[in-house]
Order: sequence, then C-alpha cells, then structure tokens
Amino acid sequence: MVAWLRGNRYAAILMVIVRIYLGYQWIEAGWHKLTGGFDAGGFLNNAIGKPIVDKTTQELVYPNFVYFIEHYALPNVKLFNVLIPLGEFLVGVGLIVGGLTAAAAFFGLLMNFMFMFAGTMNTNPWLVLIGGLVFIAGTNAGRYGLDYYLMPVLRKAYAKVKKPRGDDTTTPAGTAHAH
Repeated sequence: MVAWLRGNRYAAILMVIVRIYLGYQWIEAGWHKLTGGFDAGGFLNNAIGKPIVDKTTQELVYPNFVYFIEHYALPNVKLFNVLIPLGEFLVGVGLIVGGLTAAAAFFGLLMNFMFMFAGTMNTNPWLVLIGGLVFIAGTNAGRYGLDYYLMPVLRKAYAKVKKPRGDDTTTPAGTAHAH
C-alpha cells in the first residue's frame, strides 16, 4: 500500500483530489481566523483548565503538553494568534497547489495533533487520517502539482550544498592519519 501511494501514477491522481479537499479544509479554517479576529487565549486557557484526564485515575493524559501550553504558549499568545491562522492557511495553500506537499501535510498533522492533545476532537481525527495518507504518499502526492517542478530544483540545490563523504579532507595528501 505504501509503495503504491508513493510511486503509482493513479495514486498520484487520487492524491490530487484528496489534497485539494484537505487543503480547502485548512484554507477555510485559516481564513476564518485571519479575517475574524482570532484569539487563541480562550482555547489555550481551556486546554489548561479542562485538560484531558484519565477517567479512572483523574491523572493528566498529556501532562507535558499542558505544561507547554501553560508555560510557553499562553505567555506568548500574541505569537500564537498569528502562527495558528497563518499556519493553517499556508498548509492549505501548499496542499491545494501541490507545493512542498509532504511538508504541508506534516505541519497539518502536527497542528491536528496539538488540537487533539488540547481536547478538540471535531474533525481533527478525520483530517489526521487524510493528512496521514498525503504525508505517506510524499512527493507522489504533489506529482501533479507544483512539486513536479519544485522538487527537481530543490534536489539539485541540495546536491550542490551537500558535502562529499569520505576521508578527512583537511589532511594533506600523502600524510598519514595519526591514531
């Protein structure tokens, strides 16, 4: 299944439909937040005040996440007020145009998981399932999109900056390595 998603032409065509649907969901969510006066403060306070707890032990299920929200996210809520809607919007754009598709899917998954850790279940599990398929498909998900043109350019640029592997190049030729 993974090989089919990553290399098959028909899988790539299916991924166009899937990523456009998923991208639309992200663009819509981000756009509403960008234009509607979004404030993450209420969401963050709710994640701290009503965290997910084990029903039998009443212990926090995600204590590290609650700590992060309380000590890092909430004090920087103004930054999150920008990052969340902009991130959602850009994930959507990347998925719709098929540009940096795997990266867009990854960051979409990351946001979905953060929302679920905070207790928001609505459509997030569904979006995780779909986003996971796009992420697994990798560059094949963007084969019929901007990635068709972008990935060869990025691979070529990476090859130019990649350092060759081998012996220590700082040792002059003809000298022995000290051990």
